[in-house]
Amino acid sequence: MLTSYAVADQKLRPLSDALGECAAAVWVDMLRPTPEEDANLEKALGLDIPTREEMEEIEVSSRLYTEPGAAYVTALLISRADTERAILTPATFILTERRLITVRYEEPKAFSAFAVRAAKSPIGGDSPDFALVGLFEAIIERMADVLERATKDIDRLSHEIFGAQGKRPTGAQSFQKLLVELGKKGELASNTRDSLVTLSRAFGYLILYTDQRAKDGRDRKGDKEFRARLKSVARDAGSLSDHVSFVSQKITFLLDATLGLVNIEQNQIIKIFSIAAVAFLPPTLIASLYGMNFIHMPELDEPWAYPAAVGAMVLSAVVPLIYFKRKGWW
Repeated sequence: MLTSYAVADQKLRPLSDALGECAAAVWVDMLRPTPEEDANLEKALGLDIPTREEMEEIEVSSRLYTEPGAAYVTALLISRADTERAILTPATFILTERRLITVRYEEPKAFSAFAVRAAKSPIGGDSPDFALVGLFEAIIERMADVLERATKDIDRLSHEIFGAQGKRPTGAQSFQKLLVELGKKGELASNTRDSLVTLSRAFGYLILYTDQRAKDGRDRKGDKEFRARLKSVARDAGSLSDHVSFVSQKITFLLDATLGLVNIEQNQIIKIFSIAAVAFLPPTLIASLYGMNFIHMPELDEPWAYPAAVGAMVLSAVVPLIYFKRKGWW
C-alpha cells in the first residue's frame, strides 16, 4: 500500500493519488509493497527500492549506504508493543533532495501517530528532512512510552515478589505465571535495546551525511535546524539506552529473586518431609520390635501390653515434634 503526503504551510497533506502524484510528494510511505508497486515507484522516482530480504540483512553496509542523490538507512523498530509478544521489524528510510521514502512491512504506531500530528502541527519546514526528523522523534517518543509502561509492570511484579508475608506468590502456577511475565518483559527490553542500537547508528550516519552535504556546497535552508533536531533525537536515544540497561538489570535481579523463592519453597517442602520422617522413625522402630515373632516376649501376655505399645509409639512421635517446634525448625 502506498501513501503519499505533500507539505502545505509546513503541515502534511495526504494526496489522493499516491502513485500518480508522487512527484509532488514530500513523503511516500510504502506499507507491505507488492513487487508491482516497487517497480512502479522505482520507475516514477528513479530510485532503487530495497526488498524485504535486503532490509533484513544484518551487515552495516547493507543498512547504511549512499547512492547518487539519496541516503539509505535501515533500522529495526518495535511493532505490536501492545500485544502479548512485541516483534522487531526492519524499516528503511530513503532521504533524497526532494522527498522521503519509507518502506516497512509492519505497522509501528509511530508512523500513524506522526502522520496525524503532522497534519495538525507544523513539522518545522517544507523539506523532506523535517519529515524524517519528525518521524524519528515520533519513533523515540513511542519507544519511551513503551518503556514507561514496561517499567510500571516491572515495578508491579517487584511488589508482588517482595510483598508482605502472605501476599507473595506461592505454588507452581503462581511462580510459572511470574516467570513468564518477567520473560516477556526481558524480551521486550532486549528488542528495545536492539532497536535503539540500529536507530543510533542511523542518526549518526545521517548527521555525517548532512555534514558532508554541507562540505560539498549542497547545504540547504533549514539544514542547521535539521542537524540540531537530529542530534537531540540521538541524545534521547542514548538516554533510553541507559534506561533499557537499568530495566534489563532489574529484570535479571527479579528473575534471580523469583528462582530464589522457588528454591526456598522447595526446601520448605523437603524440610517438612524430613521432619515427618524423623517423627515417624521411633514409632516404626517400636512397631517393628513388637512385630518380631519371638517366643520369649513375656510382656505380650500382659493385659496392658497393647495400650502401652501404642502409647509408646504416640509419645515417641510427639516428643520430637515438640522439640523441633521449640527449636524453630518447624
